[in-house]
Amino acid sequence: MLPGPAVMYIVTRSASQGRRAGLVSVAGIHTGTLVHIAAAMVGLSAVLAASASAFTIVKLAGAGYLIWLGIQSIRAYRRGAGPMPTAEVEGRSLRRVYLDGVVLNILNPKTAIFFLSFVPQFVDPNASNAALTIAVLGGLFVAIGLVTDGAYALAGGWLGTRLNASSGAGRRKDLVAGGTYIGLGVVTALTGSHSA
Repeated sequence: MLPGPAVMYIVTRSASQGRRAGLVSVAGIHTGTLVHIAAAMVGLSAVLAASASAFTIVKLAGAGYLIWLGIQSIRAYRRGAGPMPTAEVEGRSLRRVYLDGVVLNILNPKTAIFFLSFVPQFVDPNASNAALTIAVLGGLFVAIGLVTDGAYALAGGWLGTRLNASSGAGRRKDLVAGGTYIGLGVVTALTGSHSA
């Protein structure tokens, strides 16, 4: 029931860089989900689930990426950059936000395990169209995720607007975002051990 790294990433991006950045991060996260759906369709999720080493490598890579994002945010705070103006969030920065979301979700082994452990319960393995069924169920998952994660992005944007009203809180958004990413990275690295 607790939000995972993807939701926290979306809320943090939205609060620190605005609603548009949050919505772009939602698109990135769910592009990463499409990669997991494709992997499930061809059986690669089973390899990740069966190999404790592969699971650990992906988990630690995801944790490392979150920590790197946190360090980048803290460095921006130390440079005194403050809240990023809307014009700077446009274009190149939005591409970066999108790509960060894609990478973050591709390196989230829990998404792969979800498509391996939960989705197959609704798929007849003897059916000739099992991959198509996984694709349809994955598409429904993405559609639901776009709605719920979009709501998180809007809530994060609202929170960011309130923080910007206070000059001190607005400047500390990068510091809070960095701390959140680093905390998520550490929690990701230390939890979710996988036993084959």
